[in-house]
This record gives sequence, C-alpha cells and structure tokens, in this order.
Amino acid sequence: MRKQNFAIYIHLILWLCVYSSLLSANSGESESYKNLVQLFLDWRQFERPPMLDGAPDYTAKTFVKRYDSFHEYRKRLDKINKNSLSVAGKIDWSIVSAEMNGFDFNHRILQPWSRDPAFYKSIWMHKSDVPAHEGPSHHALIELWSYTFPLTKSEENRLITELDIIAPLMKQAKINLTGNARELWITGIRDIRQQSVNLGSISELNGNDISKALQTTISQAISATDDLISWLEQQVPRKTGPSGIGKENYSWYQQNVHLVPLSWDDEVMILKRELSRAWTSLKLEEHRNRHLPRLKAVSSPDEYNMLAELSVEKFLRFLNDKEIMTVADYFEPALKAQIGGFIPQEKRHFFHIAMHYNPMPLYSHFYHWFELARMEQTPHSRIIRREALLYNIFDSRNEGTATAVEEMFMQAGLYDDNPRVREIVWIMIAQRAARGLGSLYAHANIMTMQEAGAIHSEWTPRGWMKTERELLIFEQHLYLRQPGYGSSYITGKYLLEETLASYSQQKEKQGKEFRLKDFFDELNAIGNIPIALSRWQMTGLKYPVLLK
Repeated sequence: MRKQNFAIYIHLILWLCVYSSLLSANSGESESYKNLVQLFLDWRQFERPPMLDGAPDYTAKTFVKRYDSFHEYRKRLDKINKNSLSVAGKIDWSIVSAEMNGFDFNHRILQPWSRDPAFYKSIWMHKSDVPAHEGPSHHALIELWSYTFPLTKSEENRLITELDIIAPLMKQAKINLTGNARELWITGIRDIRQQSVNLGSISELNGNDISKALQTTISQAISATDDLISWLEQQVPRKTGPSGIGKENYSWYQQNVHLVPLSWDDEVMILKRELSRAWTSLKLEEHRNRHLPRLKAVSSPDEYNMLAELSVEKFLRFLNDKEIMTVADYFEPALKAQIGGFIPQEKRHFFHIAMHYNPMPLYSHFYHWFELARMEQTPHSRIIRREALLYNIFDSRNEGTATAVEEMFMQAGLYDDNPRVREIVWIMIAQRAARGLGSLYAHANIMTMQEAGAIHSEWTPRGWMKTERELLIFEQHLYLRQPGYGSSYITGKYLLEETLASYSQQKEKQGKEFRLKDFFDELNAIGNIPIALSRWQMTGLKYPVLLK
C-alpha cells in the first residue's frame, strides 16, 4: 500500500510540473486565457472514460453519470470572458467548444459504442497519416507499429499490458452494442475479424522466441475477439435500421463540431461542382497532351525505387527553389519513410496505380507527413493546438490541405516538364469528389453504402476504382462511421482556396506583395486546426457560424 501511495504521489508531482510548464508557455495571455488553458487540461482528462474490469467504460450507466459532469465543463467554458481574448485566444476557445460539442453529439446521436462494432477495433498495424486515427475509436488503442520486433523484455511487458484490455473490452462490447445501424453492423464485423488476424500475426512478428506469458495473452485476446465476432454475426438478422445520421444532424455536426461553415446541401453542391470540374479538366488535359507519349507504369522493383527516389528529390527541390514554403530538415526523412514499394499490377488499388505511373501527385498529398513531423519536432507553443484535436476535428485542415496542394503545386509548375502527370492530379480530385458525394447521400439515408460506393467507383476516371474492391469498402465504411470525413478532402480544399483568395486580396488592397511561401508558412505555424479557424487568424475574417 505504501509503494502504491508513493507512486501516486510521484505521479501527482509530475503532473503538477507538466501543468506549470504548460501554463507558463502562455503566460503573456489574459487571465481568461489562462482559465481556458486550465479548463482544456481538465477537460481532456475528463474526456477519457473511467476503467471497468480493466478496459475503458462505455456502458450506458456510466455515460448517464458522466453527462451531468460534462455540463459543468460546458458551464465553465461559457463563463470565460471571450471579449478579453485575442483572436488566437478566441480561436482556441472555439476549439475547446467544438470538442465539447463533439462529446455531446456522440452522446446524443452518433453513439459509436452502441451503433458501430468497428469502434471496438483495438489493434492498429500502421501509423495514421493524420494527427489521430480516422473515425471513432476507443481510448485504449494498441499501436502495434510502434513496437520493434523481436521485442525486448520491457516492450513485451508493455504489449502484454495493452493486450490485456482486449478481453474485457470485447465482453463489454456485447453489452453496449444495442444499436440498429445495419450497414455499420455488417461492415464493422470485417474490422473485428481483421483484429483476430492481426493478433495472430504478433507471434510471427516476434519470431520463434515468444514467452509463454505473451502467447497466453495473445490467445486470450484472440478467443475474446472471435467470441465477439460470433455474437455480432448472430445479431445481423435483427439489424434493420439506417446507418446515416440524416441531413439535419449532419449539418449541425459539421458547423458545430468540425467547424466547417457548410450545410449538407452546400457540400453536395460543392462536391458536384468539383467532380464536374475535375472530369472536364482531365479531358481538356488529355486533349492538350494528345501528341505526347502516354505515361508508362514501372514494371519492376528497381524501376519503382529509382522513380520514387528521383521524385522525392524533385518534389522537395521544387518546394524550396520555387519558394512554395520553408522546407524543414525533417521533410526529407518524413517523406522517404512513405515512398512505398513495387506492387504487381493485379494487386494495385487506386493509389497504387497512380504511384506506379508517377508518385509525385501522392507525394503532394503526403504533406500529411510533414505536418506530423512538425508536431513531433516542433510542438506548437499554444497548448490547445499541440496534440490531435478530438473527434477528427482536424479533417478539413489535414485532409483538405493535402488534397488542395495536389492541384496548387501542379498549378505552380510542378509538372511543367511532364504534362501527362497533370492528368493523374485531375483523376485523384475526381475520385475524392465522387467518394465524398456518395458518402453525403449515405449519411442522408438516400443511398445505401453499396449505392454510395457505386458513385465512388463509376465516377472515378479510367476505372481505377474497379481494380481492388477492398479500398472501396474501407473508404465508404469509414465515411459512414465518421460524418464529414468523406467530404472533407474537397470541402477542406474549397475552404483553403477561399483562405488563399482572402489572404491575397488583402495583400493587394494593402499594396503588399503576395508571396506563396509566406502564406504556407503562416498556415503551417497556426497548427492543425480547422481551415475556417486558420482563415480567421490569417485574415481576421470569421464565418458567422463560428464563436456563436
């Protein structure tokens, strides 16, 4: 008992030190802002659920108890004097408000712990390319990619501790999953099945030298996972309800949680426009390039590696020499870690096809990895912007920017020496518009997930979404699970373009030179927050739906 009390005492001391250092980082702010930072730190602790039998507690009884406490946090936020905050402070207030709205919306409407079996997926084999994993996830994920195999003894103990959560969580899932969202239910079973496969792969990753303790823990986790799969399959005939949240809920969620100043109808209009624009631009590009040799896909690992290496060098040189943005030292290793490898033609999905013709359009989208490296290498000075925002609130910023720069870099001259690559950019924009449009119809319950996938597949040029069905299912399932994510690539692009337009127009009015490098450097310095908030900080222009 004394050892336990001493450990708790040490933990509290360390936490107070962290609090002190975090608060001092914003010591130049008003008292109201310091109260906001303290509230944010308290809120993030509260947002994590208590434990039940060794796993996070998502039971209905516990949510009812916690909801009263949630309202107290909301009251604390509303009491903060926003008038005494700087623009940056008001933006941070909006972020905290959005997270609380996300908690409330999940409690009232989305309820992934009761509607969405994939919520209970615990094993993640790859690092996310955005600040947090895409879609609703529980609070005790096992990032298997973070381990180096074969495991050291200390790492084995860490993994055993993390794996011990799976069995009680799978048991709890059978209590919590009472929803009637048929498509989420059926497709979610795939994710839990994959968890069983991934658990089985741990032994292989660790080689022959695996301890009895780890093997026992893995076996227990597999048994509990398989038991949940059987239970989920038994429940399928009873699941008859829709999986979309409806237009009204979708619009509220976008405007109040993800801080996207658009309604469902607005997004449909924007995505339809972008889909038509991408197809038209592709056909005009093909006409312009009709006398040029067609792109030829690489046909061997050596060819792929050579093309990837040259593309990385050219891409980073372009960003630097053409004064697109400041190229940090960590850009090159961040990008090189994601260059991929050769894949036989019959196994290539949409993105593989593009990369085997020319990887630079995807390397533009891999702007993601620059942002993640920046979070790790140079953490943001403002505490509220330092870590990943909850509930995928970052999607318009991260996915929108990554999609926007594909076209922006192209228009700035990235493919002037190889115009055929421009065709790939238009194909990727069309694909993202098509899949987002399908997801909007699915959330409005106008289409099934399968029908939404048909739009996604049929409106992607050259049949590139018809080669490998798993990607199609994965993407439409994710977008049905996480409202707004499927459209965020295009709506975020739209908002970033609007930001650049406002920013450059202000420079012109002020008689100042517009420099693209200044724009991107400012955007990057602001952090991974919704684009609408970035526009506010960069231009002073605020959408009416923000900071009500």
